Amino acid sequence: MSRPAVKRVTLAAVARAAGVSVPTVSKVVHGSGEVAEATRARIEQLLAEYDYRPRTSRSAAPAGIVHVIYPRLDSAWQLAHIRGMEVVTREAGVGLMVSSLDRGGEGKESLLRRARSGQAAGVILAAASGDTPLGAMLDQLNTPVLGLDPGMRAAATLPTIGTTDWRGARAATRHLIGLGHRRIGVITGWKGRLLCSRARFDGYRAALEEAGIPEDPTLVRHSDFAFREGIGAARHLLGLADPPTAIFACSDHLALGVYEAARLRGLSIPDQLSVVGFDDLPPARWAAPPLTTVRQPLEEMGRLAAHTILDLVRGKPLGSTRVELSTRLIERASTAPPGRIRR
Repeated sequence: MSRPAVKRVTLAAVARAAGVSVPTVSKVVHGSGEVAEATRARIEQLLAEYDYRPRTSRSAAPAGIVHVIYPRLDSAWQLAHIRGMEVVTREAGVGLMVSSLDRGGEGKESLLRRARSGQAAGVILAAASGDTPLGAMLDQLNTPVLGLDPGMRAAATLPTIGTTDWRGARAATRHLIGLGHRRIGVITGWKGRLLCSRARFDGYRAALEEAGIPEDPTLVRHSDFAFREGIGAARHLLGLADPPTAIFACSDHLALGVYEAARLRGLSIPDQLSVVGFDDLPPARWAAPPLTTVRQPLEEMGRLAAHTILDLVRGKPLGSTRVELSTRLIERASTAPPGRIRR
């Protein structure tokens, strides 16, 4: 008669019982890093009680797949993430599955099914997908979870990877101010609710404040990270009695929508309107004129996310639960000193 399979106890389960982070438990398991003596003793006791056994070198390649889930799949920045992840998981001999939470929640059900069956070695929750009850469900299933550019502020125990959104937005706005612009419109994404969107808006505001430029609420439009949303928001801004001479769009998709709104109004970029985006997706280089934008290292984010989730699965200690990669302003041909907008 075959013996029933014994469920492997994970570091996440021990961390939850001890009230600490997974990296802290990992430090105790591997004898690395500084951990308070009382905390170390509590973790060691739980490891013994749970009969925790770290993976051996023979199981260095995690069983199962890495499951990546987005709120929806509709953007080139997601493809850049996925390219980076695929390189790492392929080299590690681990499968990669990508799905979304839209279309009736099929992605969520598929993910939970795989997590329950042990097929999902680890899960990367990208963007707003971490704001659903999904993260809590996975935590209960003892599945290693990583937040990639999480939508909301994550729990202290959840490892997350993002970029310096605030600094990037401040650099973009400073660039426009340096050209002489004072009426600078801003279009945010996800109605300004996501962490990245709020950080970019705050970076814009910080640049205005340090330049002594009063913030004008009429120049702010909270939208979605989509081309059509950019058109609508820009048409509103350009239709004001005193329109902006420059617009900072918090994504390249929004910025390209601004291009279209300017075209419909007969405005020349950058002679009559300066535009800055955020992401540096391929269309930013193809636009006419090429778009000045803030570059996010999207493929690098994907590679780091894959490396980190595999480290979590293997029980390796993390240096930090929050990592931010640097953004950089890429100056092209869509910005110039203020021109005169023809109403």
